[in-house]
Formats: sequence, structure tokens, C-alpha cells
Amino acid sequence: MPLLRLSQTLLTAALALSSSLVLAASADPAQPNILLIMADDLGYSDLGSYGGEISTPTLDQLARDGLQFTNMYAAPTCSITRSMLMSGTDNHLAGLGTMAEALQPFQRGKPGYEGYLNQRSYSIAELLKNGGYSTLMVGKWHLGLEADQGPDQRGFEQSFTLLEGGASHFKPSSVNPSKLEQVHYRENGKAVALPDNFYSTDFYTDKLISYLQNSKKDGKPFFAYAAYTSPHWPLQAPKEYLDKYQGRFDQGYDSVRLARIERMKTLGLMASDARPAQPLPVNPKLPGWDQLSPDQQRVEARKMEIYAAMVDNLDHNVGRLIDYLRQSGQYDNTLIVFMSDNGAAGENHAQFYPPGSLTDNSLANLGQKGSQIDYGLRWAEVSAAPFQLFKGTTAEGGISVPAIFQLPKTLRRQGIERGVARVDDLAPTFLELAGITVPNDAPTAKHPITGKSMLPMLTGRGSPHSDDSLSGELFGNAYYREGNLKLLGLRPQAGFGENPQPLQWQLFDVAQDRGETTDLAASQPETVQRLKEAWLKYAKTVGVVFAGQ
Repeated sequence: MPLLRLSQTLLTAALALSSSLVLAASADPAQPNILLIMADDLGYSDLGSYGGEISTPTLDQLARDGLQFTNMYAAPTCSITRSMLMSGTDNHLAGLGTMAEALQPFQRGKPGYEGYLNQRSYSIAELLKNGGYSTLMVGKWHLGLEADQGPDQRGFEQSFTLLEGGASHFKPSSVNPSKLEQVHYRENGKAVALPDNFYSTDFYTDKLISYLQNSKKDGKPFFAYAAYTSPHWPLQAPKEYLDKYQGRFDQGYDSVRLARIERMKTLGLMASDARPAQPLPVNPKLPGWDQLSPDQQRVEARKMEIYAAMVDNLDHNVGRLIDYLRQSGQYDNTLIVFMSDNGAAGENHAQFYPPGSLTDNSLANLGQKGSQIDYGLRWAEVSAAPFQLFKGTTAEGGISVPAIFQLPKTLRRQGIERGVARVDDLAPTFLELAGITVPNDAPTAKHPITGKSMLPMLTGRGSPHSDDSLSGELFGNAYYREGNLKLLGLRPQAGFGENPQPLQWQLFDVAQDRGETTDLAASQPETVQRLKEAWLKYAKTVGVVFAGQ
């Protein structure tokens, strides 16, 4: 070996060893605990620390004490994100090429479209369990309904879960239950009955704390996954929260949204001259606030009051988990991660889950047991501020989510983190922090973990994706991000089936234009073509299947 090359090799090795020694010297010798908290359909701007007016003191304090992310990506919908979270790889490989509920005839039977977390994928719970962790889960699974597909079969030693993607937040009715209430709860794989006073967020917190108390006796570190269903439809909250926000949203959609954007600028989450997305155009099917009658405005304001009550209650329960960690002496050696599973939800669930005979959506009963409502596209635009569109799309409003990380005390740092990361990066991050080697089975055995460890970013050493691209697809919508450039391909939902309309490709500089307001495609056709070819290569590699491509 030439002398210069040998010297460079030795220098590189020395620097790597030095870095490892510094990290080892500063780290707790015990494996850290990991607490992952996932909200369901929480919008980017709903938390106080992200510009929202909802009271979220626990999460706001966590953001001040840790790292608040501005460029954290999820997938466009819930089960897709969860498949990437669990497996550390692309959803098309993990078995959720699309949501099980949305599987199209031309996708059935294709690899990666099984509709559950397939056995060709790793499970972070299995890997951490094999590495000496107690593995605990409560809340929404949404990665398979069959007995051999549940969390108890994928590495969780203790679990209390809702198998489906959504349900009433109160105990389902046993008399003429609506489709929404015909769901399955399982504890460690066995069917269970819910208590009469069941409210999802409160109950899941009680259950997880009991699991944590029991696991502490084993002396092992824990991986605890709190997969809350709040604030997912239907909008329902405990009575003590329902009137807390009365009158808070009477000024309407635009006023609330603009106030959030101004607070984001004050908080340093947006540049003072940043261009937020424009709301969808007003039309008879999607009226603005001024086109509503006073009675309609009262109903619309009430919906957002209930949504805010759900987020407030969620924050309270996160506080209960953190209080337990402090009281048990485990707080300082715990990685805490909080994020949403996708952008704000604008869909009309009544199209797929019609109200039952006992559903009561009267104004007086909204938010209570028996009601079954969404908050609609206009409030979703508020929650998604400053981004365009929402859940189900690959626009920023569909995949950019609030995320807060707090490292164990010996590695902790604070501030706003503007680097790019994605949900499939969590699994390799957890493994590196735990000192567990990322598996490398034979190529035909398991899909490799392709996410990138975020530990360098979390400890101030740069984004895992600074030189890499990110790609995704769902419902025929696509994106490819390379550095600051984002190629966005959207299809009208009307063309989702066998003969969809062609993808409409747009190009944005998301460093300057997170609102995706200025399409650069016409001025940079060569860039569009290059990124489109890169996306097509990705689609072929992971096995994307949809008609008309």
C-alpha cells in the first residue's frame, strides 16, 4: 500500500476510534430505555411548540428540553407509516404497498401487497427483545388482523392493542354496533372485553404504566411503544375536556390558520418571508367560513373544539408517562420519541363507515359517546399549516409531521433540528443506541433495514440523508426528494382505480418553499426528467404496483 494511502487509512481509523471512545465515555453503561409515542392523524401545527393554540404543556416542555424536528417525514397514511417504523424498510417491501383496506384488484397477490407486516421483514420489537429488552406495546396495531399477524407474534412480550385502524374512543356499543364499533381488541393475542369507563387515550396510558411497572422488576431496559389513536376520527373526548375550548375557534378557518403561521415564524420554525400554501379554492362543496350560515359555523367550530380537547387530553397522558419515568428513576436513561403517523386527516370517513342506528350527531352530543364525526378538509388545512394538502397525499401536508426527540441525559442536546429524517430511520437508530448490530441475513431471508441511523443527527453530527434521496408512493401518488429538490407526483383521487389519470409531476425547492407554492418543472425540465427516472428506478426496486404507470 502506498505510504500516503496507508497514512490516510490509519488517520481515518484513529478518528473513528476516537469518536467511538468519546461516545462510549459519555454514554451510560446501561442500555437506554426507549419510549416511542405515536399520535394518530395529528397535524404539523397542532402542538403549542409548533404554533398551535391548543394547550400542550408536556410536549412543549419536551420540545424545549430536547430536539424539535422541522423536517421529519412519515408516510401518507397510518398503516404505511407503521410498517416502515416496525421494519426499518420501505412499505412496499414490508407488506403494506398499500393499505389493506384500499387494496386494488390489480395489486392483489403481488409481493409486498399482503396487507400486513410480512415475515420477510424484520420487526424492531423482535430485534430489541433478542438484544435483551423488555418489549411493550399499547394502542393501534393496524399491521394485520389474523392471529399470527399480531404484535404478540412480532416480538412484543406485553401488548394491549386495537387491531384495526380506527374505532370509537369509548367502549363500543354491544347493541346494534355500527361498522366503526365492530373491531377487535387483543391483550397478548387473546380477545378481551373493555371496561365500561374506557376512553382510549386514558386506558392505553394506564395499561402501559402497569406494563412498565411489571417489567422494571426484571431489571432489563424497555422498549415501550404507545400507539395512541387520538386524535384520529371519530372526534370524541372525555366530558371534562369538552368545553375547555368553547368559543376558541369561532373566528373561523382562515383566522386560526394565519395565526398559527405567524406563531411559527416567531418560534423560528419558518422564515419570516416563507410562503405558506394557499387553502383549497372555495366552491359549493368546499365553502369557506364566510359562506357558512351561523348554525353551520357553530357546528364547524364545535368540531375543532372537540379535536383540540382530544389533543389536550393526549398531552396530559404523555405527561403521565413522563411522570412515571421520573418517579421510577428511569427518566434520565430513556430515549423519548414523539411523532405523528401522517399529516392532518381531511377525509370523510362516513363514506366508508356509515353512521349506525344509534349514532347521535346532534350538536348537543358531538364529541360524546355515540357521535361519529370528522372535522373536515378546512380544519385539516389548519392543522397542516403551513403545508399543502393532507393525509393520503405525498405533498408536504401529507408526510411532514411534528416530531420531538429527547436523548438520555448523558447524550442530550437541545434546539430546533432542521435536518431531514424519516420514520424508517427509527429502527436503526434504536439498534445503534442499544448497541445491537443491525442484522445482515442472507439476501433471500429478510428485506434489509434500509433506514439510516439518526444517532449522528441526534448528537449534532449531521443528517442521515444529507447526501441521500428519499422516495415514496401511495395510492398512485409519488415523491422523490434529493437534497432540497422534491419531485412531487399527484393523481386526482377520481383516477385511483384501474384506469387512473396520468401523474402530474411538479418540482419544488423545499428549502425555500415548503408550502409547495412555486412549481419549477417548466423551468427545469431536465431536472424533472432526471428525478423522474430516479423515482422509476426506486419503484422498480421495491416493487411498486399500480395501474397506468
